[in-house]
Amino acid sequence: MASLLQAIDVKRKMYFEHENVPYYCMDVEVSTPTARGGQTLVRLKMRNLLTRAVFDKTFKASDKFKEPDLEEVEASYLYSDGDGSYFLDQTSFETLQLTETMMGEALRYLVDGTLVQLLKFNDNPIGLELPEKVELTVEYTEPGTRGDTSGGATKPARLETGLEIKAPLYIEIGEKVRVYTETGEFAGRA
Repeated sequence: MASLLQAIDVKRKMYFEHENVPYYCMDVEVSTPTARGGQTLVRLKMRNLLTRAVFDKTFKASDKFKEPDLEEVEASYLYSDGDGSYFLDQTSFETLQLTETMMGEALRYLVDGTLVQLLKFNDNPIGLELPEKVELTVEYTEPGTRGDTSGGATKPARLETGLEIKAPLYIEIGEKVRVYTETGEFAGRA
């Protein structure tokens, strides 16, 4: 039996189950009333892990949630086609499929063999967590202009996955760069 969690104990980046659906807490706001007899309320910005929908909902501090039957498995990205994206579970060597909706913007950061954490709810894959940074090859960028280096100047660069970033002027075609998956920003040379 999964343990119960009170709404007041839910923190940012936590997982919880509400009405038999797993959620990810993106933000928490607690409002404590000053009047006697007032009830403490917890406002959660939450993402439905099955539909990817994000919304705010207010709960009483004493409301209880179950901990979801979530499992994280390490998997490597194989390929994508019209039916979805495919991953190889690094433990069971089983091929797991995620739909386009489950993938969201993740394909912009994935190349063959990229290791990710797949989320499984009741043994079915429902989503993935990308690593903090990924290494991608620069497919196209303009040459840097001499003398245009004041103040950390940048130029657009298209990476092998089609992702467009702002890269420093010294980056050239064919170089590997690191990119933050949360923001899509340049993180350094690989």
